[in-house]
Amino acid sequence: MAAPARSFSRFASVSGKVGSFLFNSVFIARAATCGDGMDSAGPTKLEFAVQMTCESCAVKVRAALEGKAGVTSVSVDVGKERVLVESALTSAEVQALIEGTGRRAVLKGIGGSEHDLGSAVAMLAGGGRVQGVVRFLQLSEQRCLIDGTIDGLEPGPHGLHVHTLGDLTLDCLSCGDHYNPSGRPHGGPGDSERHVGDLGNVVAGPDGRASFRQEDSQLKVWDVIGRSLVVDAGEDDLGRGLHPLSKETGNSGERLACGIIARSAGLFQNPKQICACDGVTLWEERDRPLAGKGRSKAGAETPAAHL
Repeated sequence: MAAPARSFSRFASVSGKVGSFLFNSVFIARAATCGDGMDSAGPTKLEFAVQMTCESCAVKVRAALEGKAGVTSVSVDVGKERVLVESALTSAEVQALIEGTGRRAVLKGIGGSEHDLGSAVAMLAGGGRVQGVVRFLQLSEQRCLIDGTIDGLEPGPHGLHVHTLGDLTLDCLSCGDHYNPSGRPHGGPGDSERHVGDLGNVVAGPDGRASFRQEDSQLKVWDVIGRSLVVDAGEDDLGRGLHPLSKETGNSGERLACGIIARSAGLFQNPKQICACDGVTLWEERDRPLAGKGRSKAGAETPAAHL
């Protein structure tokens, strides 16, 4: 199992590398996932680290969030550079509102209104330019929130599935089949007869970005940690097509990008300010690749930060 462990380390950075977000893809993706039978999610709590130095910063952040449709409450702590938002928006939408004030924001934790039942994150990457961050939060015994953004996709729908194996030794080819512990046929997220890992389609807008937020009644965080998440090149037909692969994979084409689903921090559980493995600070991490060349702060021109 040494090779999967190495692969895990490539994708284990779980601070919010989501970037600045555009809203057109968010709304397109939300409409498409609802069409697949995915329920829209209720409010959740999002903890952001936000670069703030004075009370006027807090005033601008509050003004950007309070009163917005989908935002229930806002709490700003300048001293801790922390913003806590209760919202039914995607984390991408909330981050875009905060960064619209000119301040950087990093998602550090996500939680529900009930007792924390577990959260996880998958950092997706592939051989091309497709990459993304997808988070899982177990809201209750019956409800799992899935919140994510994937960049670099061709405009249109793309199948999204949890696969059985957390093995990236052959990139996405070694992730195994869809997670299907009950041996059921492939289906859509709203179907009773489906693979547990069948999450339907996410839809990329003209900019290649798909942002989505949905609840699922079959997926459980504790069952998928250590497995993998894969986004495909084509549309998942939800098991309703005539192709021989329809009842197996939804005939959604090749696997574009994948990542191991790793346990992640809940609210107030992520105190990280600097990554000890490569010297990248919380804020600098936003400008660097998820892994590989350009990730580490090696070299005299980029001295290690000291916080």
